Amino acid sequence: MAVWDDFVANIGQPGQRERMRKVLDWVARSFPQLAPRMAWNQPMFTDHGTFIIGFSAAKHHMAIAPESAAIERFAAAIGAAGYTHTPNLIRVPWTAPVDFPLLEQLIAFNLGDKADCQSFWRKQ
Repeated sequence: MAVWDDFVANIGQPGQRERMRKVLDWVARSFPQLAPRMAWNQPMFTDHGTFIIGFSAAKHHMAIAPESAAIERFAAAIGAAGYTHTPNLIRVPWTAPVDFPLLEQLIAFNLGDKADCQSFWRKQ
């Protein structure tokens, strides 16, 4: 999608660029109701004006940010996939496979959990 062409083009390694593009395109195809946008210099997807998931690139990993509620809910699955996480993001090493079923679960959880959310971020 053109909305994040500049972001993807600025990822240093060609393989990492391709991988980020593949993940972003997968989300867009799998969840066509989500609105793609760039904010805080990172690609993200929203639904009815609320944040659902965001992505960023680091030297050693792709970061997936589904908000802390989703990370807490899926912490065991995140670890089982071989990923590490902080309270706010999941680190997917560039050398590890992307667990698309887990990504689908994170997004589906946020869509359901935030269905009535009227703010961009969850109120903690």
